[in-house]
Amino acid sequence: MKKLFYILLLLVPVVVCAQQGWAQSTPMNYAWKYVGNAGFSAGSVAYTSLAFSSSGQPYVAYQDSRNSNKITVMKFDNTNWINVGNAGFSSTIADNISLAFNPTGQPYVVYGDGGNFGKATVMKFDGSNWVNVGIAGFSAGNALNISLAFSPSGCPCVAYIDGADSNKATVMSFDGTNWVKIGNSGFSAGEVSYPSLVVSPSGEPYVAFVDIGNSYKATVMKYDSVYFGISKQQKSRLSIYPNPVSDYITIETSAITNTSQLSISNLSGQEVITRQITEQKTQLDISSLPQGIYFVRLTNDKTITMGKLIKE
Repeated sequence: MKKLFYILLLLVPVVVCAQQGWAQSTPMNYAWKYVGNAGFSAGSVAYTSLAFSSSGQPYVAYQDSRNSNKITVMKFDNTNWINVGNAGFSSTIADNISLAFNPTGQPYVVYGDGGNFGKATVMKFDGSNWVNVGIAGFSAGNALNISLAFSPSGCPCVAYIDGADSNKATVMSFDGTNWVKIGNSGFSAGEVSYPSLVVSPSGEPYVAFVDIGNSYKATVMKYDSVYFGISKQQKSRLSIYPNPVSDYITIETSAITNTSQLSISNLSGQEVITRQITEQKTQLDISSLPQGIYFVRLTNDKTITMGKLIKE
């Protein structure tokens, strides 16, 4: 009986892995397989970054030697790897590349821009072309090991080794018009390597890095604000009342255009209410929403205005 117990105990991890689809089984059943052809790029590559679209398609960004070491992004269409926009779309040499998708599924890349002394540049794919997000080369100095992430409300954010601040960590976000610092530049105590950026479901940026001043050990820091990257001027243009609220809210703003779109998202980034608005005051029934914190976002062709809503 005791022998049978130990046999069953040894089988438990295999069963758990099998439920995840990662069973430690024989190579005949599970193996690493190529996604499309091996060596699908036109030439040699560097600084590869891999991410998934909201529909589950793998995308890869890289420095493309066949195109003057500029950026190329490709996606797998279930049969072949195909270009997303033009190959080599950056204006000059690109390195330290990071690829990510915003909550609506739009691909973005950040890179060290060789034409701007290695400063950070972010571009996004608008469905036809890759276009700059804000100005090119927006960081104060050269940016290394750049990491790109998005807030639940869709605000792009980058972390990097800041060459203008003693190789410490700096984080910046795009407020709809400009790239602005989140807190102080060079906020780490000393030099860092390989910063990795994520944003929590509640909207707090976290950065992990190799802490050179602490014997190359791991350190994690966070910035405690759900409004990171959103300027005070922008926040003041959106009034939400009553707040907290249990049923009906009024949203008031002067930033109305023909393309004004209002959305309310939960902490997971899921849009729970979305509509086009044409009036400066809009009343919404949110009684059906679960209790919690929500982000209110007003977008048009020029600006993004943010607010926070608490549902009781």
